[in-house]
Amino acid sequence: MNYLYFLYIEFLQRHNIPKLFGDITYYFIPFCIIAIALLVVVLGLVLAERKLLGFFTQRKGPNRVGWWGLLQTLADAFKLLCKENITPDKADRFLFNLAPVLVFVPIIAALGIIPYSAEFTFVNTSTNVILYLILAAFPVLSVFLAGWASNNKYSLFGAARSIAQVLSYELPITFVILSVVVLASSMNLTGITLAQTSKWWFSGWFIFPGILGFIILFICILAELNRCPFDLPEAESELVCGYNTEYSGMRFAIFYLSEYAMLFANAMFISILFLGGYLSPFGKYLFGSSFLIYFEQAFWLLLKASVIVFIIIWIRATLPRLASFDLIKFSWVYLLPLSILNLFVAVIIKFAGAGG
Repeated sequence: MNYLYFLYIEFLQRHNIPKLFGDITYYFIPFCIIAIALLVVVLGLVLAERKLLGFFTQRKGPNRVGWWGLLQTLADAFKLLCKENITPDKADRFLFNLAPVLVFVPIIAALGIIPYSAEFTFVNTSTNVILYLILAAFPVLSVFLAGWASNNKYSLFGAARSIAQVLSYELPITFVILSVVVLASSMNLTGITLAQTSKWWFSGWFIFPGILGFIILFICILAELNRCPFDLPEAESELVCGYNTEYSGMRFAIFYLSEYAMLFANAMFISILFLGGYLSPFGKYLFGSSFLIYFEQAFWLLLKASVIVFIIIWIRATLPRLASFDLIKFSWVYLLPLSILNLFVAVIIKFAGAGG
């Protein structure tokens, strides 16, 4: 983000504003960029999922509000903003109101860690893979608080299921990411992206030596996001609506917004680990050394993430929900041993390549 920083400081100096003011206020710019982009992406994702689910189930999907139903998500968002925020009488008011905040803030921070291009990386630390994992798992705390503070047994059951689900699938995720760290010799997301550079188009992507890890991580991300067939914390046929049953209005909208924001963030995360991130699949960029190359890099990352989101929606329209016991068993009995095996394979490939 040095390019954006220097542009901002230069703009302030032209208007005789001290550099100290720019150093303090600069970090509001990435936050505003992420927040605005997040709203646009979530509105687009909700509409795209409704349209695709309608297509997969031979229905029309939203088609009344606006041309082709394009304004349906805006109408739904406006409706949620206008609805009353109701707090149950016997709920823990402080924790009940805190839960939506705790689910939203970590996701904004996680989106700031993603390297969208060689220049647009808001938070770039040497170990930002670990930081991303922490922030991505943090919303489970807000889910637990929402279920506990609601004083509703169905909400509590949904929160308990969510915690058991996340704990079961965190270990395979960790081992898969360790295999990528071994292959890239880096715990930095930009370093992992650049380690997949190859002159033979996309042959350097880690999906080829780590196809098993890619499949495991994809399945685990579905479970982390509570998406079908792992949507037990929100099983409406069993738990009314799960952990957010008692929420309404804007607070429910925050949970809804966070779910789709995390969906796209994790899709970009998978793209960075296994699909070359912002690297072009053709080995070179169309815009060469122009500053437009940064927008092209962001385009490639968003395109790869969009393909993964499409597959996730396709799975939702195809597979039924798993039983709770089968879900936990699937992780501990199958995914965890396979993720450890994948790590050993990555170590062998790394040392074989180093030896060669």
